[in-house]
Amino acid sequence: MTTSTHLLRRRRFLPLFVTQLFNAFNDNLYKNAMVLFVVYQVYNSPNTEGLFSAVASGLFILPFFLLSALAGQLADMRDKAAIIRTVKACEIILMIIGAAGLYLAWKGIAVETVAIPLLLLALLLTGVQSTFLGPIKYAILPQHLKKDEVLAGTGLVEAGTYIAILAGTILAGWIDVEYAAVGIIITSIIGYFVSRQVPDAPPQGLVKEKLDWNLFRASKNLIRETMHNQEVFYAILAISFFWTIGAVLFIQFVPLAKNVIMAEPEVASLFLVIFSVGVAIGSVSINYLLKGTVSARYSPISVIAMGGFVVAFYFVSRLWAAGQPTEMLGVTEFLAWPMASFLLLSLLGIAIAGGMFVVPLYAFLTTRVPPEQAARTIAANNIVNSGAMVIGSLAAMALNMIGISIAEQLLMSAGMCLVSAWLGKRLYNAELTAAANSPAS
Repeated sequence: MTTSTHLLRRRRFLPLFVTQLFNAFNDNLYKNAMVLFVVYQVYNSPNTEGLFSAVASGLFILPFFLLSALAGQLADMRDKAAIIRTVKACEIILMIIGAAGLYLAWKGIAVETVAIPLLLLALLLTGVQSTFLGPIKYAILPQHLKKDEVLAGTGLVEAGTYIAILAGTILAGWIDVEYAAVGIIITSIIGYFVSRQVPDAPPQGLVKEKLDWNLFRASKNLIRETMHNQEVFYAILAISFFWTIGAVLFIQFVPLAKNVIMAEPEVASLFLVIFSVGVAIGSVSINYLLKGTVSARYSPISVIAMGGFVVAFYFVSRLWAAGQPTEMLGVTEFLAWPMASFLLLSLLGIAIAGGMFVVPLYAFLTTRVPPEQAARTIAANNIVNSGAMVIGSLAAMALNMIGISIAEQLLMSAGMCLVSAWLGKRLYNAELTAAANSPAS
């Protein structure tokens, strides 16, 4: 029996895994149903569509930047399982708000004055929910798992997250928006009841601190306290660049599918599906390559490969635009179009390499610090990640506003992969230095 199979049979892991699965599924069912409906049914301008996609991404990311310090403190100072249950209960309320926005947009009632603001409000609240769950889903693993199970558990959580993203994305592209509105409420209710099965995870060590409600000061202190560890420092920077690349790519996918590929919403969903499948494959593959050891050995080459696939995706998009279809393509017509297989293989390569790059880095954050500081380390990571992703979203908005095409923006993502590779190499060097200086050596 493999470690992964073993963990999926244990209550100390399975309820958390399934809770995260439902959470990622619901987030993406809602987010993609909203973006696809607005881009395809409300707006009819490539620049406006790209701007809306960037605004939506920025709103989802913003709470990570503002509230991660508070979330990290709470996760280290309170029972993590109790926080999960509270957050999942709140999800039911925010999904009712999102469902109301989807229903009004579907009916064409006050679309720009009421429906879209409601949709964006629910998206912002979804970001708040994910901010408070983020530090817990990784920090709880060393508390419930054995040391040699943490990498496998991290890989499973990451792979499961992307499988859930895949399922939510497929469903968002294939069902009518009114069914999506019902689906997000039902899923939030199921997710809450599953979360009640997560075993208690009380704070580890003696908690002496008090919560710092000054968000700016707490964020600054949290980052300063975390970044003194070189391995954690480089892992956080590398993860931040990875998610900035991911944010820019996700902003581009739907407008690119509509305006460059000339494809229906189902094809836009297919892009997101391929990306999610690829990251899941990469997340599991790297665990087998590293044989359970937390290491950044393969991170530099993985992200260089990712950049190469981004460049390939760019060139295929350019060639596609040169012989652009005159009518919108459904999935069958798209798959029959010349170069469709090259486009999808390039996208799959981006995602597999990305999954192989990022999973070991998350394991660094929970294994290179004392257990009582794990959640705050993840929170510090989320603050830096979200700040970088907001910058990426703003850059994408600026490029849209000055008329830079969606296809050309892909090159920005490829260039950022080189920076990530450099950071991955610095992390591996820090890992080797720490190993050489450890008492065991």
